[in-house]
Amino acid sequence: MYNLPDISEIIEPQKVEQIINHISNSEKIVITTHISPDGDAIGSSLALYHFIKNRGRKVTVIVPNSFPYFLKWMDGANDIEVFDYNPSAGERILMNADLIFSLDYNISKRAGDIGPIMDNSTATKIMIDHHPSPGNNFDIIVSKPQISSTSELIFRLIYQAGKYDELTKSEAEAIYCGMMTDTGGFTYNSADPEIFEIISLLLRKEIDKDYIYSKVFNNYSEERFRLLGFTLSQRMEVYHDMHSALLYLSNEDQAQFRFSKGDTEGFVNYPLSIKGIIFSTFIREEEGMIKLSFRSQKSFRCNDFASEFFNGGGHVNASGGEFYGTLEEAMKIYADGLEKYKERLIESVNED
Repeated sequence: MYNLPDISEIIEPQKVEQIINHISNSEKIVITTHISPDGDAIGSSLALYHFIKNRGRKVTVIVPNSFPYFLKWMDGANDIEVFDYNPSAGERILMNADLIFSLDYNISKRAGDIGPIMDNSTATKIMIDHHPSPGNNFDIIVSKPQISSTSELIFRLIYQAGKYDELTKSEAEAIYCGMMTDTGGFTYNSADPEIFEIISLLLRKEIDKDYIYSKVFNNYSEERFRLLGFTLSQRMEVYHDMHSALLYLSNEDQAQFRFSKGDTEGFVNYPLSIKGIIFSTFIREEEGMIKLSFRSQKSFRCNDFASEFFNGGGHVNASGGEFYGTLEEAMKIYADGLEKYKERLIESVNED
């Protein structure tokens, strides 16, 4: 046996107790995520799903729309309900629930069509998230923007509840996957030494971190690589005087390469490898909306940019947004925003 490390009680102990009690006393539990769920949303949801299921409770994970193929290897992924595929069934499950978890999002609007249904539900609602500015339509709020990922928060919940010994390999794999993907393989939002204490504890559950990395990052389609080459050669603008770069793709661009959900994962990170670039933006057209991803380096707050111009937010160096209009309009707003933030960009790139 080994001594467990002291992990800070980031989540208030009374909230941990309340959440565990709600799980124990609920008959029908539903776990929800934000629209276009990513590795952290799926990882945290599946970890909590197994934790609840192993306690003999009835639990369902419902996501608003489909999620990337390179996340479907995780245990329990085939049990996830996709709301878009059967809205009437999804609504029925949500309305019959007596406990609903909202993972990896801070306001119900971010759950797409699930949001209004959840708002009308009489179920107890628990939010666990790491994005700033949480909404107030939840009964219990665990909001910790300083934490790397929601998956880390799920680990901390289980650990603080004294249930680490019961943590299964499936739960540990899902938590590690969520933490890994939401930190870019632990390259940002991961300076807290306790993150690596947690990784050590996950490894003790006999997870194979190299296998998990390979399943996520070495599991792309040929079409994705051809789309990446096209994007970098034909759809990249570099603004050297503002230390910024933009990638963009229209629906027509994506159709050329038989786009699948997740094919553009990580595209936004590539321009940050260009010397002098500290702010990267990726604008992608979807049906009915424009999705935006932002990444930055040094002290430049890309979440401020996302919030001011694209109804978004997130972390200082990794955030997202959305826009309801044309691709051309979004790019015009982006260009105007760059001009407004030019001094901040120059100050950030010149800092020690």
